[in-house]
Amino acid sequence: MRRIRLLFTLTLAVFFFAACARAELKPAEQLAATATPEVGESIRIQDGMGEIVELAAPAQRIVSLAPSNTEILFAIGAGAQLVGRDSFSDYPAEALQIQDVGGGFGNLNTEAIIALQPELVLASPLSSTEQVKGLRDLGLTVFVLPNPLEFEDLYNNLMTVAVLTGKMNETETLIAQLKQRVQSIEEKLAGITQRPLVFYEIDGTDPNAPWTAGPNTFIHMLITKAGGENFGSQLEGEWVQVSLEEILRRDPDIILLGDAIWGGVTVEAVAARPGWGDLRAVKTQQVFPFDDNIVSRPGPRLVDGLEALARLLHPDRFQ
Repeated sequence: MRRIRLLFTLTLAVFFFAACARAELKPAEQLAATATPEVGESIRIQDGMGEIVELAAPAQRIVSLAPSNTEILFAIGAGAQLVGRDSFSDYPAEALQIQDVGGGFGNLNTEAIIALQPELVLASPLSSTEQVKGLRDLGLTVFVLPNPLEFEDLYNNLMTVAVLTGKMNETETLIAQLKQRVQSIEEKLAGITQRPLVFYEIDGTDPNAPWTAGPNTFIHMLITKAGGENFGSQLEGEWVQVSLEEILRRDPDIILLGDAIWGGVTVEAVAARPGWGDLRAVKTQQVFPFDDNIVSRPGPRLVDGLEALARLLHPDRFQ
């Protein structure tokens, strides 16, 4: 349930910030052209809260308050500039060597953050407005990076962090690589006529009412782009409990266990649940453990998630 609360908080924040900031987002190439400072100029960019954040120069001491932000920093070559990270940041492995400043449900260690003397605190919608205001009131420069709803938003976020950290060249190369990978998937899936019904299990603690991903979530977007039909697409809410009766009625073609990596749920355990053995996905051995981190953290690994999902849903297109 702790994970569900975290996901629910993230979802509410995603759409709050999207409503505030989405109209302000620019394609990555435009951002690069308009936000890159000339020599001697400061950096001024509007963040996900609509605040104009200014830096005298690219930040060399950064504290990240979200796993996605940490992954972005390492992906664009700014990992060495990271001096503090939240407790959930565990990828890449090098991130675990960075000082933990807490995080999650309001338990940030502000004293530790101040002691690190960061030039920039890179927050996300996971950070409450009260948290962000509290850090700013302490004199810290905080930039709230909005969560992406589409891949273009992801590229924009990468370029934004590139400007803030001075890693423009590396990031342009990364974005080009990510775009090429997404395009490759789209080309392989072109013309598909059959979309398997996919049940993505977030939390099966109660096998009679497991949690799944509704519309307007990263998971929904990725399943759709990967050529599937999300079981939760017509449900109300973002993270939703579904009755076993409903699952049996709709009988999904594929079941993905997002709770395998953190909850230890196995394919065998699912097959042994009362009633689940009658499902088509169980009978045809289409139940798979899945790395939830690559579809729930809005960083560069969303592209990894798209690739993994596409291969699972349409293996014939990748032979």
